[in-house]
Amino acid sequence: MERENYITDEMVVKRANAAVRLELEKLKAMDIPAVIYDPKTQIVYYEYSDGTRVEAAKRLRKGRYSERIAKEA
Repeated sequence: MERENYITDEMVVKRANAAVRLELEKLKAMDIPAVIYDPKTQIVYYEYSDGTRVEAAKRLRKGRYSERIAKEA
């Protein structure tokens, strides 16, 4: 495949964002709760089609996997 046939990084990001937006809209239409992670509070929520959020879980571990393994070794 030649280099001219590749898409740019910006186009990949736009397509990924569009895919996520479409999936969230589909879940709303089907009245299925979406699972959303809030990085500020580090809590996982179920978000229903009417906009309500129910806490599902809190973050289990902190730090990157490689950092946790380095501490144990």
